Amino acid sequence: MATVVVLLSVMVVVLLAVVVVSRTQRSRTTAQLADAKADARRVIERLGGQVYSLAGTDDASKQALADAGERFNAAGSQIEQAGTPAQARLAKETALEGLYYVRAARSAMGMDPGPAVPELDGQRSAGRVTEDRAIDFDGRRIEASPTPSATTPNYYPGGRVAGRPVPAGWYSEPWWKTALVAGA
Repeated sequence: MATVVVLLSVMVVVLLAVVVVSRTQRSRTTAQLADAKADARRVIERLGGQVYSLAGTDDASKQALADAGERFNAAGSQIEQAGTPAQARLAKETALEGLYYVRAARSAMGMDPGPAVPELDGQRSAGRVTEDRAIDFDGRRIEASPTPSATTPNYYPGGRVAGRPVPAGWYSEPWWKTALVAGA
């Protein structure tokens, strides 16, 4: 009889320990998600302020701001659907990419680009376009430049597209959009 009482007591203690550990873990996960969402929302709000307060003055700045607006909308959607800290970090990454488009638009308009933006994944290894270039890509001639022009009005902040590094710079067309969709 005493062994039965001891066994039941041990089982109750183990059960209580499991419940406490489970609640603690759930609480920690909830806090991590809340922190990640707050961090992402801070960047998304910064992007929104820029998107809504700037108007492009030429084709390059208008296109860069349109791309920034797309990233703002995408980041907003991503953060609303985020159920894990990793998903919230992806929303933040999308907003950071949008801030790079804003910086490009501001530079194209002759404005100060604003505060620095944290580096995106793959950006350092991809580098930057340092001189005017032209390449053949998928049967088309693509021009790239470190500065916007009438022939290079499309900005890309640099990173990896379909597994390949693409330097930050201004391009004659947004060829990476179809590659990103195909890669996704």
